[in-house]
Amino acid sequence: MDRVIFHCDLNSFYASVELLSYPELKGKPVAVCGDPTARHGIILAKNEAAKARGVKTAETIWQAQRKCPGLILLPAHHEKYRYYSQLAGEIYRRYTDLVEPFGIDESWLDVTGTLHLFGNDPVALAHRLREDMKRELGLTISVGVSFNKIFAKLGSDYKKPDATTVIRREDVAGLVWPLPVTDLLFVGRASAKLLAAHGITTIGDLAATPRENLVHLLGKNGGQLHDYATGEEHSPVRPAGETPPPKSVGNGLTFRRDLVGEEEIRAGAQMLVERVALRLRKHQMKCTTVQVALRSPEFKTVSRQKAAPAPTNVSRVILACVMELVQSAWSWSAPLRAMTITAAGLLPEEEAGEQMNLFAPQAAERRERQEKLERTMDQLQDRYGKNVIGYAWRRTQTAREITGDQEKKEETP
Repeated sequence: MDRVIFHCDLNSFYASVELLSYPELKGKPVAVCGDPTARHGIILAKNEAAKARGVKTAETIWQAQRKCPGLILLPAHHEKYRYYSQLAGEIYRRYTDLVEPFGIDESWLDVTGTLHLFGNDPVALAHRLREDMKRELGLTISVGVSFNKIFAKLGSDYKKPDATTVIRREDVAGLVWPLPVTDLLFVGRASAKLLAAHGITTIGDLAATPRENLVHLLGKNGGQLHDYATGEEHSPVRPAGETPPPKSVGNGLTFRRDLVGEEEIRAGAQMLVERVALRLRKHQMKCTTVQVALRSPEFKTVSRQKAAPAPTNVSRVILACVMELVQSAWSWSAPLRAMTITAAGLLPEEEAGEQMNLFAPQAAERRERQEKLERTMDQLQDRYGKNVIGYAWRRTQTAREITGDQEKKEETP
């Protein structure tokens, strides 16, 4: 017997939440954006009216205004979005305890075991969820209904806003396979370009390609995408508390001003590294690879990565890797607009023991001492606040100048 999986997507979530406070703007093109004066001048979200005028998420404000001269811009209020996301989750949990968040505005629901309590009709239940959301929160959702998570997600994307789309097994060949391969979850631009070079442009093409050919072409990800396209994806819907640990942890920042010189760039890197290392320790994970992405004022991006000397969640070790990468890829005299640091190749701490090097035992001992020190700092900051203790670099003029912007956190599940 097939499972019954819903994917619920809150439509134009940020913009819809903001418009709850501005009912007079209903039907007008509206976008939520970062603060242009703080160099976050990009579109974070848009409503359907702005979308119809060609406004896209992540483009600059001036690009959006050129497409849509009457575009109304509203500031972001992330605390509101978290609040409404929690309320939406409470509505979902009335119908099943198997609710897996996928970002702040999307969730999978497995209603297989509870559907009989609500009439045994998945379409009627999806409509009921949509009505609950509109009546209680003033928001709309699109719901995909299918037998696995991937096709449920595809269904919620298929028709928006405020719609229900059902994808049964018998619908796959006619409904799913003609769609562009980029409509499939986790098919990014690089993968799509490589697939297109081999004549694979639709989900059906992907399904028809032998699995081993895709593994050869894309590695492990190729086999996974083949399973997605053929409907052989069977991963469970996990409650929020059971969400698997991330495969990578990253932080990115657009600095308040361009950084120039080794000292300033090191200060920016140090700030990001400390956040990455802290989150690694909170997840009880260690990384084996460090990645850096550097962006110029002209929006040219350079990316590099290297293996860590040993599995680590110590900021000093990660920073050393970062600075090696920056030195190899960037001129100290070149202005740096933004930086993203990612810890990848994660391992649980209990599986990430370091083998002692007989020729340099002091290096492992130093890393162990530093890890204990940083854990002690974590405990003090948790108990007494973030400012109770920290590294001396934070008191420098450069640190004060660059720490005012919002960070961009990235965790790859």
